[in-house]
Amino acid sequence: MELAEALETIERLDPEVSAFTEVWAREALAAEPDGDLPLAGVPLAVKGPAGLRAYTARRLTAAGAVAVGATSVPGPGSPWLTWGLGAHGPTRNPWRADRTPGGSSAGAAVAVATGMARVATGGDGAGSVRIPAAWCGVFGLKTTNGLLPTPDRTGLASAGLLTRTAAEARPFLRCLLGPGGPAPAPAPAPAPTDGTAPGDGPAPAGGRTPAAPLPLRAVWSPDLGFAGTDPEVLAVTVAAVARLQSAGVIRLSGREAVLVDPKDAWTAVRAGRPADGAAVRAENDRRLDDVFADADVLLTPVTPNRPHGHDGPGAGVYSTSLTWAFNLSGHPAAAVPAGFTPDGCPAGLQMVARRGADAALLEAAVAAQRHLPTTRP
Repeated sequence: MELAEALETIERLDPEVSAFTEVWAREALAAEPDGDLPLAGVPLAVKGPAGLRAYTARRLTAAGAVAVGATSVPGPGSPWLTWGLGAHGPTRNPWRADRTPGGSSAGAAVAVATGMARVATGGDGAGSVRIPAAWCGVFGLKTTNGLLPTPDRTGLASAGLLTRTAAEARPFLRCLLGPGGPAPAPAPAPAPTDGTAPGDGPAPAGGRTPAAPLPLRAVWSPDLGFAGTDPEVLAVTVAAVARLQSAGVIRLSGREAVLVDPKDAWTAVRAGRPADGAAVRAENDRRLDDVFADADVLLTPVTPNRPHGHDGPGAGVYSTSLTWAFNLSGHPAAAVPAGFTPDGCPAGLQMVARRGADAALLEAAVAAQRHLPTTRP
């Protein structure tokens, strides 16, 4: 039933939002899900034309998920931009059709936000999962660099997932990290919580991943010391942090997180000149090690700007300013919906954890999202 509903939603909505480049309705309906598999019949959207060959897609389909189509990414020959091009033209933000959904996992985020898929795969080399997740009001996870196989030879890109909420990502991350996959870092011991939020659902088979003790030791940075964050985006994320603090989810340490702007280092590594970015990379690693010496999570806005129009963000504006540092450092990072700017655009809160602490980061995001807005366009 869920699969048929997803395909009906694609047929109805995709001409408006253009999230897919290809839809595999016939193949999906012909599939006979094995009811003994943990993801039997779950509608899965895969990133880009080669998405079915990705490690994440192969693991999820082996667990019973059914691929419904390939999602949009920037068009051929495009520079590194936060937009997508689907079968019906530019991919549209489901909250504001005149704005981009972010990218490069553009269609993946739109598919999840609109109910055309329950989970979507993505790759994150500079923020390509986290940015569209933030701008479409869904959850996005970039895993620790090198934890899961990717074809990227620079080491910048890591595999990712997009789901409507952090809680809904649990069974999918479990399939990626479970038997036959890389082992996750041990999560901290569990702590009691006061009930569950809508959308939490039952724990995956085998038991819930232990939650980190609350409150989480947190460091908040509005700009990592260099990004010019839009005041309205900042207001949304500051309010989100205040709600988490008031709810007892986090305890702010008062420590600052100031990094060297990683733009030139990221560009050098991407261009195959890693030595040119080595000094900045080493300095930021040292500073992040210092932050995580006594913190569970580092919190920032996902992007310094709001979703821009389809003609681009404007000269000198980098939607990646607050995300690509963690592609260089390798830390796992998540985007959690934080609220809306006055013009009706979603904004996201970025949560970063120690390298290898992917399962613990997901549980931290679940705890946070219980106290933050979760809505659908």
